[in-house]
Amino acid sequence: MKNYIFELKEGLLISLRAIRANKARAVLTTLGIVIGIASVVLMSTAIKGIDNAFQKGVSSLGSDNLYVDKWEWFNNDVPFWQLRNRRNLTLADYKKFKELAKLPVASAPTVWSNQTIKYKDRTVEFIFIQGTNDDYIKTTNLNFSEGRFFNEIESNGGRAVCVLGSEVAKKLFPRGDGFNQEVKIKGHKFKVIGVLSEQGSWVMGNFNPDNQVFIPIQNVFKYFQNQNFRSVTFNIRAANSLSVDAVKEEAIGVMRRVRGLKYNENNDFSINQQEALLKTINQTVGVIQIAGLFITGLALFVGAIGIMNIMFVSVKERTKEIGIRKAIGAKRRAILGQFISESAIICLIGGMIGLFIAIILSLIINQYLPTSIQVDAFILAVVISILTGVISGFAPAYTAAKLDPVEALRYE
Repeated sequence: MKNYIFELKEGLLISLRAIRANKARAVLTTLGIVIGIASVVLMSTAIKGIDNAFQKGVSSLGSDNLYVDKWEWFNNDVPFWQLRNRRNLTLADYKKFKELAKLPVASAPTVWSNQTIKYKDRTVEFIFIQGTNDDYIKTTNLNFSEGRFFNEIESNGGRAVCVLGSEVAKKLFPRGDGFNQEVKIKGHKFKVIGVLSEQGSWVMGNFNPDNQVFIPIQNVFKYFQNQNFRSVTFNIRAANSLSVDAVKEEAIGVMRRVRGLKYNENNDFSINQQEALLKTINQTVGVIQIAGLFITGLALFVGAIGIMNIMFVSVKERTKEIGIRKAIGAKRRAILGQFISESAIICLIGGMIGLFIAIILSLIINQYLPTSIQVDAFILAVVISILTGVISGFAPAYTAAKLDPVEALRYE
């Protein structure tokens, strides 16, 4: 056992001396590994950050929600022209649905309009104005940094009140003084009674609650859209994830009754779920991940080939040294360990540099896109670095270990 420890220690010391003696070559050799590890870690932090941001955005809307809509969100089996020709869902349909449906713990009608919102000389364009009622807050997990959601009296009376998403509030009120102020939406004044805390993610775009403004639904039809032009969506919340299927089945039956459909007529509405949205995003992330792994794997492969070539050169340069070591009793495993250690150390140094660069880039990118630096990224970098070093260094090390000491001593 002591011999093995001594050989390992001696091999590491010789490897470190060889690296120190050829600093420039070692630095150039590690470039491929630096790029490869930086790419792997950066990709890992970016994908994890995007996933976390999206999960946060979905959870803010409520993971047990269903959406009764004219449109099918993710099912391509229904032709677009059939969806377009469906009758719009109306507030009258919603009122009938609410009377008949017994399983949902909460439901709310929603309708949107894309508008410009102003405060004094500040303007924010292309904002989703979400019209709904006071029950909408019960169908979501929205939190407030200031104020509250509009109540039943304000909702039913169509009061000129609004709730701002966090991003909209930041743009209109950089100093955070938006609460109780008046903003203008298409020239109509609305009092800010609430400001949401950060809820969603950039992945959801305009569907992110942070980029929306909420007002009583009557005001959307009164000021921005004709009720016959815009279809209403019903947000339905189940008691828990286990009851989602039962709520969905009841919703289909109730909606067929509300729409007056005969037994042989197809549904002229859709029941959409966030599971389909999550599935679509996961598939997209999966494709990005595979593409990223291929690119980073290619970078690591090129780096490994570079290290292998340099190690073969190193073996050639140190053939006489290998002969001397063998002549005084060094075993094959000691020579093998020496060159594998040298290759692994070079890769580990490159991996640590690549990890440091990836962390710096992640912090910079996080200012614009979400990233998430995880502990497993550090472990991944170390493991990949060492494995690359061992694999790329094995062939040169094996060649060195097989050298005949007599022939090696003769080598010039």
